[in-house]
Amino acid sequence: MKVGVYFNANFIGENKAYIDRIFSELSSSNIGCIIVDDVDKLCGLDILIVLGGDGTILTIASECAARGVKVIGINYGHMGFLADFEPNQLTEALQIIQSGKFSTEKRSMLEVCHSAGGKYYALNDAVIQRNTSGDCFSNTINLHAEIDGSTVDNFCSDGLIISTPTGSTAYSLAAGGAVLTPELEAFIMTPICAHSLHSRPIVFSDKSTVKVKRCDNRGTLNLIIDGRAVREINKTDFITIKKADRYVEFISLPDGNFFNKLLYKLNVWGK
Repeated sequence: MKVGVYFNANFIGENKAYIDRIFSELSSSNIGCIIVDDVDKLCGLDILIVLGGDGTILTIASECAARGVKVIGINYGHMGFLADFEPNQLTEALQIIQSGKFSTEKRSMLEVCHSAGGKYYALNDAVIQRNTSGDCFSNTINLHAEIDGSTVDNFCSDGLIISTPTGSTAYSLAAGGAVLTPELEAFIMTPICAHSLHSRPIVFSDKSTVKVKRCDNRGTLNLIIDGRAVREINKTDFITIKKADRYVEFISLPDGNFFNKLLYKLNVWGK
């Protein structure tokens, strides 16, 4: 077995002893361990230990999915919805790895295609959103959304979120969307600050394909994948979104319970 350790660049300064402990304990079990500071180092790994919050996991999750690397998250962020382990559970996490016997949870992803070229993969969500910075500032925008060729709505809003069940506890939830349990074979479409009383979040089958296009030319729009702006959307562009042919596989606690985690994390979020 070969294990990698991935963390934010700012993490190592105060937590070097924590990382040294991981290497020491895994080495004692003859498990190879490397620090992953480049995506190419994921090749050949079986497991990646991610030390950080949801943002840190999201920066590497898609690359893990592409290479079949299992992810075990240890939460060093604020929320940590994607991490099953807290910092004080390091011993338990390492014991699970050393035993080679663990349960995993497969999380579905979105495949997002831009009409002008470009394919992206999202674990949480794809967001089409007005630009709110500098000279590129745009006001409320109009978006036409279709599911399997049928019109869903013309949204006059700040943008639109297409989310996986994993991402339903992130931006979509903050925008008023429902929480979907991870195993549900569905996605959710959530408008952002819609200027309409009838525009509401819509849950739909993950076997469907979504198409979103602009209905105006009010400045630039951004396509945002898992919190990262990847490109602009111009007047004639459209975006298609469907379930990806890959998934992120998380190593989970044997007695993990989604609703217990949800209640705990949302209480933390509210403080």
